[in-house]
Parts: sequence; structure tokens; C-alpha cells
Amino acid sequence: MTRLYDRIALPAALLLCLSAGLVSFPEHPKALDYTSEVQGPLPIPPAERHLVSETARPYFAVTRENHILEAACFAPDGSLFFCDVTGKTIMRITALRELSPVFSLPDGYAPAGLAFHKDGRLFIVGVKGTLGGIFALNLQDMSLETIVSPERGYFPNDLCFDKEGGFYFSDFRGSATEPLGGAYYVSPDFSTITCVIPNLCKANGIALSPDGTTLYVTEFARNTLHLAMLTSPTTVLPTGSFVACHFTGPGPDSMRVDADGNLYIGIVRQGRVLVLNKYGIPIGQVLIPGREREHRIRTTCVAIRPGERQLLILSGSDRAGMRDGSCIYEATSFAPGLPHAVQAR
Repeated sequence: MTRLYDRIALPAALLLCLSAGLVSFPEHPKALDYTSEVQGPLPIPPAERHLVSETARPYFAVTRENHILEAACFAPDGSLFFCDVTGKTIMRITALRELSPVFSLPDGYAPAGLAFHKDGRLFIVGVKGTLGGIFALNLQDMSLETIVSPERGYFPNDLCFDKEGGFYFSDFRGSATEPLGGAYYVSPDFSTITCVIPNLCKANGIALSPDGTTLYVTEFARNTLHLAMLTSPTTVLPTGSFVACHFTGPGPDSMRVDADGNLYIGIVRQGRVLVLNKYGIPIGQVLIPGREREHRIRTTCVAIRPGERQLLILSGSDRAGMRDGSCIYEATSFAPGLPHAVQAR
């Protein structure tokens, strides 16, 4: 048994060892000095520095101008559709890397979100000012149908379909101090709109787990990822809604899910894609080359090719005076992309 006077004597023994040079403590810096980990405008947050990381490779230069690119998604024929928001045009790039315009919305609306319905129609989020609507484009005859009218007062940002043909969309209204946005579900017959997650500050990216039981929404103005476990398309489990992740620095944009349920989130103005598992725990990241010098850091969205591990990333310049243009980059995902929902007709 340790005696009381033995415990009292320990500090004296420690002092004796210190004076003899047998024990030493690391010296603290005498000033705030930059290290390689924190130098530059966009250091990786400490908790994410040791994640599995990959540097993306250039895939295709879309424009020399600093256009905002959004909403990448693969079509059934393997081509990639995406939005040139600045140019107000939906674009397509084939597997042979041939780029062409597809469609421009009427009345000055800019496309900002895309998703394919299982009947083959391309659903489009169109925005103008602080309002927007959701439209369906028949690619066979290029006819356009209004699904959610701008007169409803929403400011849609992104959308994703469930297996029944209903879809969720994010409402980008509000600010960091005004939670006016939310996540909504539109029934398969498009007749009913139901709020699933209310009171969000600029709801942005939205995604559904492969089994359709978990809804994810990024909150752009408050740097959070919301996770909602669903018992039906519009009902959240009483204890199943929570903030699964808080982001550091400029915030999260759009996201996609792979076949394992991992989330790939564009971290806009950081030049990287953060990958989280199905519980919202960071497991990896993809870095845009040149990000440490603030080149092409507007990383908005990704697409994962169905059945393959090809990850395509949209990113462009975000700095006034930097004319880096807007590009598509390529990397490798943890798991293949989900099978395409479009049914053969």
C-alpha cells in the first residue's frame, strides 16, 4: 500500500529527476508561427486532415469564364447532364467528352437542379431572383411541363426522387439567422407538397439513402447536415431527426449517394468534396488541384456513374480577378453509383 508520505514525496522526486536531466517536457512555441498544416487561406480542418484523400484529375474544361456549374447527373445513355447557371443553359457531355447545350428555360429562369424521373423525363429546378419552380422536360419532343409553380412561393435548390416517383426538394429561403427554408416532399401524382424538415437556413443539397429510409439535407447558411429517418415519405421517426455533421469554414452545397450509402458533398469555396458514411461521419475527401492557392474552389456538386466508381466533380473559380474558368474533375468513389431509376420504354 502506498503511504501518505510517499505520495507527498513524489513532487520532490520529480524535481530531482528534472534537475538531473532525466525528464523533459516539449517546449512551447514562443510565438504564433505558421506550420505547413495551417499556412494558406484554406487549410484542411484539424479533424479531417488524416482522412483518406485523393487529388482530383482534370476531366473537361467547360468554359474559360467563371461560370457557376451545378446539378451533375448521369443520363441513361451514359452522358452527363449539368447546369450552367450563369449561362442559364442545361448542358450535356457525352462519354466521348463532346459538349453541347440541351435546353434553356423560358422567361429568364436559370437551371439550378436536375434529376431524372423513372419515366425518362428530366426534372429541372429553375430559379429567378429569390423564387423558383420545378419543371419536367420531355427530351423526346422538348416539351416542358410545370410541376411546382413559382407562384407557390418556394425557392427550390435541388431535388431527388424516391422509388415511387415522388420527389424531395430543398427550399433555399432564409439566411443564417432566418430559418425560412426546409425540405419538402411532392407526391408521385405531383398533387401534394408536404414539409418534411422545417425551419432550415438555406436548405441546399438533398439526397435519399439507397433503401429510401433516410433523408439527408445540407443547410448552407448554418453549415450543417441534417439526417432524418423516415417511416413514410413524409413522416420522420420521433427520435430519428438530428444534425449529423457540422462543417468548418465555407459551407456545404449539393450531394450524391453511392451504392453503399456514402454521401459526397461539395464544400463550396473550399475546393474539395467531403465524403461521409450513412451516419454522417467523415471518411474521406477529394481535393481540387490548386485549392491551396484558391483556384477553382467553387466546388458545388458531384455525380457518380451508375455501376462504376467514376466520380465527376463540378468546380470553378470563386475569386474576383481570377479567370480560371469552370471545369469538371475526375476521381474515384468508395463504391459504385446507384443504378439508374429510368425504366426502359
